[in-house]
Amino acid sequence: MAKLIFFLAVQIFLLVAVSSAGDDGEHFARTIDRKLLGLHKKEKLTHFKVYWHDILSGPNPSSIRIQPPVANSTTYFGGITMIDNALTAKVEMNSTLIGQAQGFYAGAAQKELGFFMAMNFAFRTGKYNGSTITILGRNTAMSEVREMPIIGGSGLFRFARGYVEARTKWLNFQNGDATVEYNCYVLHY
Repeated sequence: MAKLIFFLAVQIFLLVAVSSAGDDGEHFARTIDRKLLGLHKKEKLTHFKVYWHDILSGPNPSSIRIQPPVANSTTYFGGITMIDNALTAKVEMNSTLIGQAQGFYAGAAQKELGFFMAMNFAFRTGKYNGSTITILGRNTAMSEVREMPIIGGSGLFRFARGYVEARTKWLNFQNGDATVEYNCYVLHY
């Protein structure tokens, strides 16, 4: 009987010890060695140029309006368009496919044609196959040059930061189709 009482007392003690060692909310984050994530390497600056093809017309558009703009808007304010646009090596749509621009743009300005853009450039060829960069920012589409930040990436672009410069190379005012040159400047490890 004494052994049973001792055994039960030890079990209760262990149960109390384990339950009191629970997460107190202060141990969810910790400092780690940068080398574990490959951050000890020298940072590189990579520049690449791609052409973004925004096709709203025809039987197979790459841009689909999912929310129309507010009534009487001349600036697409309130409109939202999802994209899966081809990124090519040259202005021509049938040039080498580099990857896809996937995300959305939304009309965010009431007095000018200004978009909020959130998209990933998902690369599908060569050294960067499977890697992405994420672009998030303001695009005043009628400006000659628009600058937007690169806020991150994946694959070879983990911990990426930088910016893009966008220049419209071709625009069809009738159907909205456009080709835009993106010069991307990416700092990464």
